[in-house]
Amino acid sequence: MNKWREETHFIQNCVREGRLFWTYHANIRLSQRFIDRRIALESVDQYEIIEYYPEQNGSHYLPNYLVRTEYQGEVFHILFALDKEDHNVRIITVYRPAPEAWDEGFRRRKKP
Repeated sequence: MNKWREETHFIQNCVREGRLFWTYHANIRLSQRFIDRRIALESVDQYEIIEYYPEQNGSHYLPNYLVRTEYQGEVFHILFALDKEDHNVRIITVYRPAPEAWDEGFRRRKKP
């Protein structure tokens, strides 16, 4: 059971249909981290939402979802902003999760 099933499908459909925007921040980080855009595009079937950041927190104007995915045996996290009103998503950032900060499956943050 996935409590974010609807949001996961929305993100996947937007990516598959090209209703996707890459933020300036994401483009800079991809370059700095030597991560190819194909990771986000070709791993769409593996998407799993692991964290939710509602728009009410003051730092985002759209709700954000942290997605775990796998590409060629490596785990990545992608932060998506969902714009359901305009039927698109924005990639905020993509990164390799740090083993010291995440559990073995990279699904839960370790407690400090």
